[in-house]
Amino acid sequence: MEKSLTALDSPSVVNPPSSFGVTHPLDMLTTEEISAARQILVDAGLVTPSTRFPRLLPVEPPKQVVLDHTPGDDDFDRSLLITLLDIDTADAREVTVSVTAGKVTATRELPNREHPHGQPQYLFEEYERAAEIVKADPRWQAAMRRRGITDWTHTFVSPLAPGYFPREEETGRRIIRSLTFHRRFAGDNPWAHPVEGLIAHVDLTAGTVVRLEDEGDVPVPMDDWHYTPEHVGEPRTTLKPIDIVQPEGPSFRVDGNLVEWENWRLRIGFTMQEGLVLHEISFRDGDEHRPVIYRASVPEMVVPYGETTNTRFWISYFDAGEYHLGKNANSLTLGCDCLGVIKYFDAVVADDHGNPATIPHAVCMHEEDYGILWKHTEMGEAPQVRRSRRLVISYFATIGNYDYGFFWYFYLDGSIEVEAKATGIVFVGASEPGTSSPHAPEIAPGIIAPVHQHIFCARLDMAVDGLANSVEEENVVQIPTGPENPYGNAFTYARTPLRRESEAVRDANSETGRRWFILNRDRLNHVGQPTAYVLQAEPSPRLLAQPGSSAWERAQFATHHTWVTAYDPAERFPAGDYPNQHAGDGIAGWVKADRPLEQTDLVLWHTFGLTHIPRPEDWPVMPVDYTGFWLKPYGFLDSNPALDLPDWSKYGGRCCGTDVDLADGGHPAGHSHPSCACGDGAHACSCGA
Repeated sequence: MEKSLTALDSPSVVNPPSSFGVTHPLDMLTTEEISAARQILVDAGLVTPSTRFPRLLPVEPPKQVVLDHTPGDDDFDRSLLITLLDIDTADAREVTVSVTAGKVTATRELPNREHPHGQPQYLFEEYERAAEIVKADPRWQAAMRRRGITDWTHTFVSPLAPGYFPREEETGRRIIRSLTFHRRFAGDNPWAHPVEGLIAHVDLTAGTVVRLEDEGDVPVPMDDWHYTPEHVGEPRTTLKPIDIVQPEGPSFRVDGNLVEWENWRLRIGFTMQEGLVLHEISFRDGDEHRPVIYRASVPEMVVPYGETTNTRFWISYFDAGEYHLGKNANSLTLGCDCLGVIKYFDAVVADDHGNPATIPHAVCMHEEDYGILWKHTEMGEAPQVRRSRRLVISYFATIGNYDYGFFWYFYLDGSIEVEAKATGIVFVGASEPGTSSPHAPEIAPGIIAPVHQHIFCARLDMAVDGLANSVEEENVVQIPTGPENPYGNAFTYARTPLRRESEAVRDANSETGRRWFILNRDRLNHVGQPTAYVLQAEPSPRLLAQPGSSAWERAQFATHHTWVTAYDPAERFPAGDYPNQHAGDGIAGWVKADRPLEQTDLVLWHTFGLTHIPRPEDWPVMPVDYTGFWLKPYGFLDSNPALDLPDWSKYGGRCCGTDVDLADGGHPAGHSHPSCACGDGAHACSCGA
């Protein structure tokens, strides 16, 4: 039950946002704000030596406050939503702190000992604590000795979210499960040496292994499977360098977290749970910046495994809700993660003790050439060619063995593409060499990798030409040969309004080219139709766990490709705020309200992902696998917005029908580094403008 802390109702001081280095209501949290929030909690007596901070998020102001904000205004509130965990008791509470008012404004206890339970996200310190608890357990030590391992100095005990299985010794407790991967020496690849059948179930609060399972006598694989340069050897020398340069600088402009690139304008945000957040995305049409999306992020993903053994049947990680995607973000490196002229954004999150922790270069932004945008050749005339370019905004997070990249691409024609990249090391087990399993193919001698899925959920708070939007589904329709199709060649399409939440729980269909339109009926284009953006899915398997299973109950967002809900600021995470050890929460419960969706503020949720049946080529490091979707303008604009792009082809050399040869490095006046649109190799300009 939420309650106000009335003792703190009268702040002693008011701190304007500018005093924390904040100039806009949607600016990212600063180190000063996090430090101030922590001190407010200390002064309120809410922080003790056993208090930890598993979650700290910005409280975004009401939309109207943001939309009404003008540069220089300093009268908005900055608040933080903070989860406090007592590691001695596992008691947890949520506290809202206004650093502007200098006080705690609300608090509520989290009922984590009651059904449907739920635990706050894991702390970094709990990973080491779990390993210490497991390695100190005599039963675990005996299990290792039985396998011939007597030195476990460097052995890795992996900290794994336990799922939800209401066993008596686990219910209402803060549990972590640990599988063991032997590391023979510092720097050894532990994933190459899985200790099969050994499972430690750890009570983090009590500091004990509440149950240890030790099944089977599968030998621990000991082959070397290293992938770093000191083990792989000298790199190949056959690849020649590719330089991407922009001698006149990038085309984007940055003011704080406000980005402008060509017709696009948006704000960069970041939270420790969902990672990269984009706000107030708009596309300029003439002199008008027309809104498209108010807020966009990928706030959750689930990785359910499809194996039946005791070692792994319970695995279904929620990498945002259990571990924090943003807190695990990488510091990106020029030339490795991003190429070209780069703008980096640092992110500030909270560490386990509530102190600010800066992640340098957490977000990367740059431009990329993307081939042909449009081209046409009329008979007897020179070709008309325009090259595509895109703005790339991305970050990477490492969660245990996997690495995930999240990329947002903005194109010159008004399209947006969202792409998730999965790489890293597949989660493995051990088997007798040559053993086959329908659930876990052998990818190296004695090493198996279970089938699993990576299912992401994007949250798109749409604002197509404003906040009053509607949604329609389109399918292409075949017409039987007959009076309406006399020659058998005709087909058509049909649009169906999705008027309520119950009607807007939908799945992709490649046979009918199904897609979803977010439209504004209050604004018409020049052919008299509502302006719209359309979601184009890349159909992929939905959650493959069976209805009623623990994974299905907890990850219901993954059971359908598309959901649409009426906007509610409390509905941020599709599996709920605390999916760790939770019986099931989130979007499937929200849509039971069956709220209307016509000409209202609505949120589009899109599920997309990968179903991974591992292969030997995924070992010992998995090449990137890709998944994503597109948002494209559909009647949002009255014509192709990229007609006025520069005609680089005329400066591309004789391969494009001109007499200019750039092979010797010459460049026409006013275009210091053009790029050839056709690039036959003899005349291609490689300077990458």
